[in-house]
Amino acid sequence: MGVAILVLLLGIFITIAGSFGGAGGSVAASTVQREPLPAGSVTETGYYTDELGWIVDETMLVRGMRDFYKATGVQPYLYLTDNVDGNTEPSANEMGEFSARLYDQLFQDEGHFLLVYQEAWGNYMVGYTAGTQAKSIMDDEAVGILRDYLDRYNTSDLSDEEYFSTVFQKTGERIMTVTKSPWPVAAALLGAAALAAVLYLWWKKSKEKKEKEREQLQEMLNTPLTTFGNDQDGNGRDDAEDLAEKYQQQEAANREETSGGGQNQ
Repeated sequence: MGVAILVLLLGIFITIAGSFGGAGGSVAASTVQREPLPAGSVTETGYYTDELGWIVDETMLVRGMRDFYKATGVQPYLYLTDNVDGNTEPSANEMGEFSARLYDQLFQDEGHFLLVYQEAWGNYMVGYTAGTQAKSIMDDEAVGILRDYLDRYNTSDLSDEEYFSTVFQKTGERIMTVTKSPWPVAAALLGAAALAAVLYLWWKKSKEKKEKEREQLQEMLNTPLTTFGNDQDGNGRDDAEDLAEKYQQQEAANREETSGGGQNQ
């Protein structure tokens, strides 16, 4: 019973932890029901520019980005660089302005999502720009989820291609579904634990009752038949002894009566 309860509690913990994030940082919930952009919203282009020389396995990188595209209808684009207008330590505003200018240079439609990833001296900054149509998908919450995944997998053992591929694939999957609360599952598990406890107590009491009945039956079976019905009058003597004494008394009385009659004659 104790093991069963521990397993259920562990299940609750894993469910809640998995819903709110895991090792490497948590990921925000998706609370909005989003619909993919209609076909024809995007003129498909390349998927990345690599000024850092990081990308070796292009297929690996593009695989996750295409998954994002299929899920959302928004084509992502990754721009890797070590500086923004010659600055290796740009501010957030500079990143935003740079990505906005870059969007107009790279695309002719409003269905792209541009992610600028700048890294120098071991630190990274990100800037992003979504086209007018893409903003219906890549709203503030969706962008926040993407940034959470960037942080979550940043310290992992993934290769650079796997890292960005995973970030886009996971982001597309999460933002296109409303994240379910873990509490109904947790409540169900707690209910199962409570039911198991009740059933266990019922079984234990039933077992104790049957054991007591078995002991009583065994005691009756082990009791000699001569002892049944003894000491009915509560005087410490059994019925057989009382009956024998009465018989002896009656026999003595009869002899005395017979003897007395002979003398009278």
